[in-house]
Amino acid sequence: MPAYHPLILAGVELWLLAEKAIYWPARQALLVADIHFGKAAAFRALGQPVPHGTTAGNIARLDSLLARYDCREIIFLGDFLHAPESRAPLTMDTLERWREHQAHLRLLLIRGNHDRRAGDPPAALGIDVVAEPLELDGLSLQHEPDPHPRLPVLAGHIHPAFRLHGRGRQALRLPCFCLENDEVLILPAFGDFTGGHLLAPDPARRIFVVGDGGIWPLR
Repeated sequence: MPAYHPLILAGVELWLLAEKAIYWPARQALLVADIHFGKAAAFRALGQPVPHGTTAGNIARLDSLLARYDCREIIFLGDFLHAPESRAPLTMDTLERWREHQAHLRLLLIRGNHDRRAGDPPAALGIDVVAEPLELDGLSLQHEPDPHPRLPVLAGHIHPAFRLHGRGRQALRLPCFCLENDEVLILPAFGDFTGGHLLAPDPARRIFVVGDGGIWPLR
C-alpha cells in the first residue's frame, strides 16, 4: 500500500502523503491545508454536542509525520483556527505545549478565510503569518485554489473528496488531492471534523484518493 505518491509540478518534486499532507523534500517542508484547530470547541461554544479530542488527534497525526520525514518547517495553507470561539483555554494550552515540543520548527501560515475571522494565532505559538499568494521556489502557495498568472498553485479551502463506485450500488467517499489542468493542486483538509466537498469526474482533473493509510491515483 503506497504511503505517498511522488508528483513533479513545474520541476518541483512533491510527495502526496496518505495522511492528507504534502512533503516537499527540497525544502524539508510539510504542507498542511485546513487543519481547523478548535472547530469542535467552536461548535460546543454554540451548544452543539460534538466530540472532544480533535485538537489532540490533529497534533498526534502531525507528530507522526514529523517523526517520519525530515522537516525544518510546516507551511499551513490557510484555516489554522476555525473561529474566534476556537480560542478555548484547553485548545490554546494544547497548542502551546505542542509548540514547546516542536520549538525547532519554523511555522508559516498563509491566511485563509477562517483565519481572517478567527484572527492570527497567538504570538506564543511563534507562527509567521502572511497573506496569499506566497511565491516560493517556483510555486504559488495559497489558500484559495485560484489560478496564478505565472506559477503552479498549491492550495486548500474546498476540502476535496471523490466518490468511488463498485459493483451494484456500492460507493465509497474518500478525501483526495486534485490537480486541475496541471496548474492548481488542491490538498484535502488535514483536520478532523472538517467534512468534504464532493468533486465530479472531469477530464481536466487528476484525482489521488487517500484512505486506510494509502494513496492511489485514479485513471
